[in-house]
Amino acid sequence: MVRQETDATLRRCAECGGYAYGGAPACARCRDLVDGIVEGEWAAFLRQWGTAEGGDQERALAEMVAAEPDRHDWRIVDAALDRLVCPDCGDRLARGPAGCPACDLAHGFRYAAIETDRPGVPPGNEHAIRVNVSVVRRPQVTSEGEVLVRRLLLPLLLAGFLPTTEEAQRVGALVKKSPPGRRAQLVERAVEALAEDFSRTRRAARAAGSSPTSPDTPAATRRRSGRGRSR
Repeated sequence: MVRQETDATLRRCAECGGYAYGGAPACARCRDLVDGIVEGEWAAFLRQWGTAEGGDQERALAEMVAAEPDRHDWRIVDAALDRLVCPDCGDRLARGPAGCPACDLAHGFRYAAIETDRPGVPPGNEHAIRVNVSVVRRPQVTSEGEVLVRRLLLPLLLAGFLPTTEEAQRVGALVKKSPPGRRAQLVERAVEALAEDFSRTRRAARAAGSSPTSPDTPAATRRRSGRGRSR
């Protein structure tokens, strides 16, 4: 599967006021947008197979995808898992509480799925998106600080941004040293600065008639992260 060209526009959410997608999971509107990242691919997958939503055929297709995640795009794998019930906790498979054996196992195997970078983004952008989406959709197994960073960076990643190691370490250090009562505010401010820098770089690149990413970035990068690799 080859991704379409990225939509590089950062938009504000009318409900929470932050960048769209970044208010999840607390903001219902942003949460629906994040779910749509995987649901849109699943709907196209069903059409490809000539299968209607709901019923035994869709469940059988989801079981097939979950049994062979390395043959499918990660968005399709995540959507398939959503349609299966965990035999241990009864929640959606891989989205149950921390420590649920079946959910933890499915969550590990989901990282065998295919990741395809969109044209014009830095290699690894799609992997970053899928990790952040995974954290936002299963926040109960991750620290509050990491959920905060992952959700705030997600809109930028979807726009084609990929933080450098230095930028990621700077935000991570900010989370650790910030007082709990001011942490969200300080991290939001840091991400806003990254967004502004990214927008300036993108505008300058367009004015120069070049890509905002490296000129050597391939049209699409297809990769698998491997079981258990989440970063």
